Amino acid sequence: MRIGWRVLGLALIAGLSVPSHYLFQLLRLPSPWPRLFMMAAARICGARVSIKGVPLKRDVFYIANHVSWVDILAISSASGTAFVAKAELATAPVVGALAKMNRTVFVEREDRLGVADQINRLRDALADNWSVTVFPEGTTTDGMSLLPFKTPMLKVLEPPPPGVMVQPVLLWYGGEVGYDIAWLGVENGKDNAIRVLSRNGSFKVMVEFLEPFHPRDYPGRKAIAAESRRRIEEALAAEVGFPLAPFRGHDWWEKTPAKTDPATSLNDRPQP
Repeated sequence: MRIGWRVLGLALIAGLSVPSHYLFQLLRLPSPWPRLFMMAAARICGARVSIKGVPLKRDVFYIANHVSWVDILAISSASGTAFVAKAELATAPVVGALAKMNRTVFVEREDRLGVADQINRLRDALADNWSVTVFPEGTTTDGMSLLPFKTPMLKVLEPPPPGVMVQPVLLWYGGEVGYDIAWLGVENGKDNAIRVLSRNGSFKVMVEFLEPFHPRDYPGRKAIAAESRRRIEEALAAEVGFPLAPFRGHDWWEKTPAKTDPATSLNDRPQP
């Protein structure tokens, strides 16, 4: 019953937001609807988003850790940012339209020959004063760890577009809640969405906008990725309360009882 009400709520807000957004576009007016939709969708899904720090509103390249599809709702509701997403999402029913409404930049992650074109699209987005978010881990984790940051999409910052800053962002769900929300293992998107939407009550997610820096101060995408990761790791370790343990990977997640008892995984983590 709970999931039914939530799906109905999402359908209703989408039915209101999509046509309203396109009406604003026809009138050549700035549309508040993408952000309003994300704010409402986050709440309907059970997320109670809190903001720490001050997000830059434009000319900013957000670099964030990645735990769940809920991350997109949380960051967007906090900042109105656009995202970099897989090209397949563009043709997905409903979700594709909502992603386009939120100015998503679609990329072919496996198309190595098309990277230059993808970078140009990102440059165009930044040139239009958008804020753009990337998740450089390339996949989701348990919210208690960080993977190495991949750098292909950061090539847009070589050289940095005029006036653009980099702002690292931490997404923090809390230990056990993070395990419960995280999209891990071989679980498909549909099953994960059903699991999250079926949860009792609400959950907290903190979006912490860390101190921004100028990419010129860290020349090259590898240096930018390393500095962003360092800052996110430091902030995440402060929330966790001890140095981060390596992420054990999606294969390990499939074999652990944490899928049904998140506390098992939390207690089983190696401690310093």
